[in-house]
Amino acid sequence: MLEWLIGKRRENTTPRVPATIMPEEVIALLEQGEKVVILDVRQQHEYRSGHIKGAQLIPLMELNKRLHELKKDATIITVCHSGRRSAQAARLLRAEGFTVRNMVGGMMKWPGKVVK
Repeated sequence: MLEWLIGKRRENTTPRVPATIMPEEVIALLEQGEKVVILDVRQQHEYRSGHIKGAQLIPLMELNKRLHELKKDATIITVCHSGRRSAQAARLLRAEGFTVRNMVGGMMKWPGKVVK
């Protein structure tokens, strides 16, 4: 896990899939019924304080051990409080062959409803 944190692991990026996505774009995708997975990488107490409906919780520090819980046939949108941890998660997932986008600004910029 430390390899990707310090940047020694090479990322597999697909030019057709931008690395980031704006919160408003996420709302549009969800409203259109697109097949996306919202992956919340915050800690459990942060998730309980308010999260995007249907978001799957896997804290960043557990992600490497729990990759098997994610499906590679859907686009994963990573989310955290501000976008920093989710950017790390997106790099890890991309290196493992997932299609992933990081939501810019995290939950701080989320204009939609939250579930508690």
